[in-house]
Amino acid sequence: MKELDEVDLKILRLLQEDARTPFSKVAREVGVSEATVHMRVKRLKELKVLKGFQALIDPPSVGKGLTAITLIKADPMKYPEILEKLRSMVDVYEVYDVTGEYDAVVKLRSSSREELASLIDSIGRISGVTATLTMIVLKTIKEDTKVQF
Repeated sequence: MKELDEVDLKILRLLQEDARTPFSKVAREVGVSEATVHMRVKRLKELKVLKGFQALIDPPSVGKGLTAITLIKADPMKYPEILEKLRSMVDVYEVYDVTGEYDAVVKLRSSSREELASLIDSIGRISGVTATLTMIVLKTIKEDTKVQF
């Protein structure tokens, strides 16, 4: 862990539970001053431990109800460019460089099967992509953005 003490961990746990928690309340819960919370949060951001604050949105509620996982095989010489292209694609939500038979795993979200098919075709047309395997998610059993520590 990056230079974190128990105060940092308590602040992170509270903010992870509800990022809108006022620093004054965080300070009371942790037993430090509000200024200390401000300084600690600033330092946690600088250390890139705290990556930011965001609202968690239910994808189907905003028209992104279809989720798929695509495995990608790639030409090793073009792999860095492939990863950059995947990173820039709007409906590609997560990209993982992995070990095993496939080189990358991506999480896709779309509003329809047609839109998903178009997205998969776009991935397949990236120079250096040699194969893809896509699985449509039927039901999400667990999806947690919180990090346990």
